[in-house]
Amino acid sequence: MKRLFTAAAAAAIFAGHAVAADPALIDTSVVTGAEAQVETFEWGRLITYYAGESYSTQDALAAVAVINPGMQIHPPHVHAEEEYLMVLDGTGTWSVEGEEFPAAAGDLLYAAPWDEHGIRNTGTAPLRFAVFKWNPKPVEPAPAP
Repeated sequence: MKRLFTAAAAAAIFAGHAVAADPALIDTSVVTGAEAQVETFEWGRLITYYAGESYSTQDALAAVAVINPGMQIHPPHVHAEEEYLMVLDGTGTWSVEGEEFPAAAGDLLYAAPWDEHGIRNTGTAPLRFAVFKWNPKPVEPAPAP
């Protein structure tokens, strides 16, 4: 069994595929927490499990962000990729198309391309969330085995 994946597997499952014939594309695999890339910023940490391309996605990101109290990664923003954000721990404030409301563990945000969205930690403990972001490729669905 290959070990090179975890969060990217979820992105592949969301897309309905877990195959890759091109070696530059992610293949079915597992990335452990110890293998994920950790970057530290003033606002907190970004733990990247996968960034790149799969069978049916491009510009993909599968990561966990940890935002320090009182911080945000960046102000509400827009981008071409579809995106899911799921709060795992902590509390904060969502911003969606100019409206703000509480964010808590278990919440899931879907942001369509070009819809303004964001999250900031308004709690007293770190806010941890999973992020899955991608652009689809113009490909036919993978054939059934």
